[in-house]
Amino acid sequence: MKNLIMGEGVTVFKLIGMGLGYYFFGWWGVLLGLILGSIIDRVRAFGSGGANPLRNAMRQTVFLETIFISMGKLAKADGRVSEEEIAHVEQLMQKLGMTEAHRTRAISLFKQGSATDFDIEPSLKRFMLICGHTSNLKDMLVVYLIVMALADGHLHPAEEALLVQIAGHLGYGPVAFKRLMDMVLNQTHFAGGGVDTAVALEDAYKALGVTKENSDAEIKRAYRKLMSQYHPDKLTGQGLPEDMIAMATEQAKDIQLAYDLLKKSRNL
Repeated sequence: MKNLIMGEGVTVFKLIGMGLGYYFFGWWGVLLGLILGSIIDRVRAFGSGGANPLRNAMRQTVFLETIFISMGKLAKADGRVSEEEIAHVEQLMQKLGMTEAHRTRAISLFKQGSATDFDIEPSLKRFMLICGHTSNLKDMLVVYLIVMALADGHLHPAEEALLVQIAGHLGYGPVAFKRLMDMVLNQTHFAGGGVDTAVALEDAYKALGVTKENSDAEIKRAYRKLMSQYHPDKLTGQGLPEDMIAMATEQAKDIQLAYDLLKKSRNL
């Protein structure tokens, strides 16, 4: 038992659990308290999915289904699925390093979503039922779809209307969706590094969802909140499939570049 305890990172919750366990149940209670403390730590770090691997696996499955069904629907939004859009999906799957099993499933789901008159509402309702209480997964779903819609360099009005519809089903009002859209649009501007110009600074503020009127402390909080949202361990713990973490990492890099530019400008 000593080796087991020493092998764990002993946190406050584990210590409390071990103490209470010993008080009520003796040495075997120490082991029980350690286990319960570990569960609390995982819930605090990753959300409830971290404490329930089966629920976490279900979220991963539903997230993958929803993202590629929605991509198919987006591709067909303007009336036809172009070769360029198919190529963009292929490139996305390669960029994500998807497993062969996930890739085959993703293609099938994309075709399903792109079928004429396909009703996406049941898929979104299922997503909300399984993943709806994890705000990070909702954010990531909308972010991925915005990036997909912008992959060909422009946003078709029918695509934007569908994005608004999807976001609405996920609980985003028009203002919240517009803010998220602006953040994604401006985060991508920093993929090649920021330039210290007035335009770049304006883009950097939008990328963090703040304005130049915000205080230094508010900007730091916005940056830390975004970086926490895109943290790989947190996203994996909440149910984001591991082979989709790569894009979150890219977004985090762009957020970092935007923040670095603001730090330099404001001497943070």
